[in-house]
Amino acid sequence: MGKVTVAAAVVCAAAVSAAAVLVVRHRMRNSGKWAKAMEILREFEERCGTPVGKLRQVADAMTVEMHAGLASDGGSKLKMLISYVDNLPTGGETGIFYALDLGGTNFRVLRVKLGGVDNVKKEFQEVSIPPNLMIGKTEELFDFIAGELAKFVATEGEDMQIPAGTQRELGFTFSFPVKQSSIAGGTLVRWTKGFNIEDAVGQDVVEELTKSMERVGLDMRVSALVNDTVGTLAGGRYSNPNVIAAVILGTGTNAAYVERANAIPKWQGLLPKSGEMVINMEWGNFRSSHLPLTEYDENLDTDSLNPGEQIFEKIISGMYLGEIVRRVLLKMAEEAEFFGDTVPLKLQKPFILRTPDMSAMHHDSSPDLKVVATKLKDVLEISNTSLKMRKVIVKLCDIVATRGARLSAAGILGILQKIGRDTVKEGDEDQKSVIAMDGGLFEHYTKFRNTMREAMNELLGEEASRNLSIELSNDGSGLGAALLAASHSQYLDYTEA
Repeated sequence: MGKVTVAAAVVCAAAVSAAAVLVVRHRMRNSGKWAKAMEILREFEERCGTPVGKLRQVADAMTVEMHAGLASDGGSKLKMLISYVDNLPTGGETGIFYALDLGGTNFRVLRVKLGGVDNVKKEFQEVSIPPNLMIGKTEELFDFIAGELAKFVATEGEDMQIPAGTQRELGFTFSFPVKQSSIAGGTLVRWTKGFNIEDAVGQDVVEELTKSMERVGLDMRVSALVNDTVGTLAGGRYSNPNVIAAVILGTGTNAAYVERANAIPKWQGLLPKSGEMVINMEWGNFRSSHLPLTEYDENLDTDSLNPGEQIFEKIISGMYLGEIVRRVLLKMAEEAEFFGDTVPLKLQKPFILRTPDMSAMHHDSSPDLKVVATKLKDVLEISNTSLKMRKVIVKLCDIVATRGARLSAAGILGILQKIGRDTVKEGDEDQKSVIAMDGGLFEHYTKFRNTMREAMNELLGEEASRNLSIELSNDGSGLGAALLAASHSQYLDYTEA
């Protein structure tokens, strides 16, 4: 009996020992996987680094590309498009003006009554474009738009009537690639955003709209064809004469600024009376060897619809930040089993993690990071994450947002350097520079916005940063277009007199 007891005890001890070995092995395996995940994160963070020296190199490269783009078309990755806007609003414009904002499957029509900076009245209506018109004929699309515009004009109230004997004037925001030929003329280069009307390519979009307005009996003149970034600059300048540039940081990104007309070698013809010209940089296409790109950015670019293009946009704008986070998490899931033995199916779907989701996780201040847990469950169908894992995800969001925000600041520094506003010059100690900002990324992603401002102060230094302010300027594509119609009105000389 004693032998049986001893044997049983030995077997038991062996079983316990084997189980203990398995537990230790499991822990070691898990700790090895965790170490691998942390290694992926650490390497990514290093590659995304934006020390001040690196940011200065990016800013200098931006300035060099700006010079090249102004010298000749095709001379730079930056298009540096001449907008033909040489009269920005002053704040003294008065009257009633219209705007048409066409940039996607919906368009807006606006009526704006200007009575000074603090006295602007705005009415607008949004209209959906029937899908068949997005792939039909030019005439059909513009006739539909003109018809809706005419209906909107018909709702003018008594306080929104233009003076007898004058013509209504319109600012037209057309957010598709256009080769502009004058303040109120430009030919369509190509369609984007689901439009494909072949007979419109190469046509002057202002002429097409004008013909359609005539067909529906609407007496209205297009005074300005504008890009939404140029419109943001106009809206900012209307309320603040110190606005010198505008930056859009939303789904996409772009910048426009006021340049001296005699500093544009590719400009042909007489210099404008104002001596100034607004340049639409199309800075999303900026590229430099100094940009801190990672394997995830390179793969995202390769998989995109426009490989090799819009590289700056792909690392700083709202369309892509959430996707970069997803790609890093996917590698951690595949190579370090970060979410368990299987890779979550939803995590494999491109662009499923949007930047607003990323922002919500990044701003989660709850002790147990409940928002992060909820987003992972709702968006990626990932449950049962530990607090330790959720902290890693917040850290990842911070790395991606910080890089984007600091590079945005470097881009702005590039503009300031080009126009000599990056330092305080003797005699100009009180010269203020204002950057008008628009876009949901800047407006709603608080940590991104604050990081960008901090980087700007870091780059400029205490004295110069006191003279720079970065201010939100909403609705450049609507109000901005109406303001440009006002500042380029055919009745300008008459009203001034």
